[in-house]
Amino acid sequence: MAPASHDTEDAVAIARGDDAYERIRHDVLTCVIMPGAIVTEAELMRRYDIARTSCRVALVRLVHEGFARAIPRQGYRISPVTLADVEEIFNLRGQLEPMAARLACGNVDTELLQRLNEACEVPFAHEPIDHQIEWFLHTNRKFHLTIAAASGNARLYRTLAGLMDDMARLVSLGFGVQGIRPRIEHDHESIIAALVTGNAPRAEALARQHIETFLQQTKEHVFASLSASGTWLPYLSIADLRK
Repeated sequence: MAPASHDTEDAVAIARGDDAYERIRHDVLTCVIMPGAIVTEAELMRRYDIARTSCRVALVRLVHEGFARAIPRQGYRISPVTLADVEEIFNLRGQLEPMAARLACGNVDTELLQRLNEACEVPFAHEPIDHQIEWFLHTNRKFHLTIAAASGNARLYRTLAGLMDDMARLVSLGFGVQGIRPRIEHDHESIIAALVTGNAPRAEALARQHIETFLQQTKEHVFASLSASGTWLPYLSIADLRK
């Protein structure tokens, strides 16, 4: 009986650690926990009503992913966002997503892409801007990763999945602070049309153009957010920065 009991306890501990990780990670990606903020285990335990073990599991995973760094005798610093991050992330997307679009021609479920694109366009004017942006991030991620999955290249998919997580923080910081929802759905429609006709070179070119357009929008809004916040960015919420 004892081994079974230990197995159950271990499974529960793992599940709690996974849940803590997902909740904290979500708030890091959506800038509920702001870039550059210093957090402590005690603070996170209170905030998320979790045990120390679960908190440490979550923090170890976030450090491993590069979203946090341990600061001796202080806690953990959430990785800051800089304009260099914007350039690096978009440069990689600009190289990889056109390739994914080209490889996906003839393999991707274009009806699914159309449904995801329509979901991106669903009006949420009655919802707070944070909810609008979070919904955009969710559907936009699924749109792009559906194309990446259809490329048949598992490493390409995993790399782009990581970049889309990095993108979430950029969009939340830039557009969220400025109170503006990204509007790039017309680019999606053009990419879908090229994929429907099987025009791989056009799909590749449109994917590259889409990344370049969104880069300019995101740089503008992230720069405005960083400029408005000055040195106080780590200590303010998105709501505070909109005031």
